[in-house]
Amino acid sequence: MTRELARTGNPSSLHGAGRRARRAVEDARETLAAAAGAHPSEVIFTSGGTESDNLAVKGLFWARRDEDSRRTRILCSAVEHHAVMDTVEWLEKHEGAEVVWLPVDADGKVRLEAVKQEIEHDPGSVALVTVMWANNEVGTIQPVMDIVELAAPHGIPVHSDAVQAFGSIPVDFRRSGLAAMSVSGHKLGGPVGVGALFLGRAVKLTPVQHGGGQERDVRSGTLDTPAIAAFAAAAEVVTANLAAERERLSTLRERLISGVRESVPDAVLRGAAGDGRLPGNAHFTFPGCEGDSLLFLLDLAGVESSTGSACTAGVPRPSHVLLAMGLDEDTARGAQRFTLGHNSTNADVDELLKALPEACLRARQAGMAGHESSIQTAATVARQA
Repeated sequence: MTRELARTGNPSSLHGAGRRARRAVEDARETLAAAAGAHPSEVIFTSGGTESDNLAVKGLFWARRDEDSRRTRILCSAVEHHAVMDTVEWLEKHEGAEVVWLPVDADGKVRLEAVKQEIEHDPGSVALVTVMWANNEVGTIQPVMDIVELAAPHGIPVHSDAVQAFGSIPVDFRRSGLAAMSVSGHKLGGPVGVGALFLGRAVKLTPVQHGGGQERDVRSGTLDTPAIAAFAAAAEVVTANLAAERERLSTLRERLISGVRESVPDAVLRGAAGDGRLPGNAHFTFPGCEGDSLLFLLDLAGVESSTGSACTAGVPRPSHVLLAMGLDEDTARGAQRFTLGHNSTNADVDELLKALPEACLRARQAGMAGHESSIQTAATVARQA
């Protein structure tokens, strides 16, 4: 990224600097395609996961509906990231989409029988199916290829938000059979503000924005060469070491889970077990704790955790993911997600386990009162600590 920032050149320009920038972009496209099991022509560069999700869901819906006005149903899992969920709800409100929220089990895994039933009920009315590859909160990995198998006989395109999965577990776009797949650079150590949409070469998609016709005329706009080059470099490094790192993080995660259960016996692990969840994800609910209070107290102790998605952090409401999994609001408010990455060590787990019991005690003292002002309550507790 530093190398490219020191250079100039618009990759759409024909002069020497532009051609050099174009070469950097195309090299990155080939690298990213190889890392995700795709053809380079299937890589559409975007500003990140949110734009990729919007482009895929809106673009597929409009293209499919334009071909056949009956295609207005969108089958969407109830535990999607808001980048997908809010896009689907916008289409429902403004474009006449009929949304079917696919139920999940207690681990947050989409129920395949529900997908099958909704498709077979009236396949001609389905515009698309969108189900994330792995959940961003509880880490549960979804049966994406099974869903594609249910949709394929009816010619229904399937989109998957693979932002959490890509770089953590094996992801192969070609083998998956997906029509579209969204990924983001910062989730695997690349820069913030760059991502990609993998789009099948034969898939029709209506652009969301128009202009210079870059990226197969699907996503117009001047490309960010430094960010794109850095994104590809990160993807190459991460995927080359994926198996070993997955094993290392899984071992570290299991140690963390065991330690939390030992130090806070009533903590409940949420999401699938073992290989059914992302290797670096451990999500718990702590009875009697307000999640934001616990977050602030852990932060004071040098442990950075989350109550849910960073995109909705700071909003005092329970996670829609946990509610879809069958938890009540009070239980869902006690959520805390611990995420491990490439620089996480046993010492980091030790620091969490050392800080957690005292933080939980103080958070419980704060109680569950004042849900509407939970962030203010949490900040007060943190100052008093």
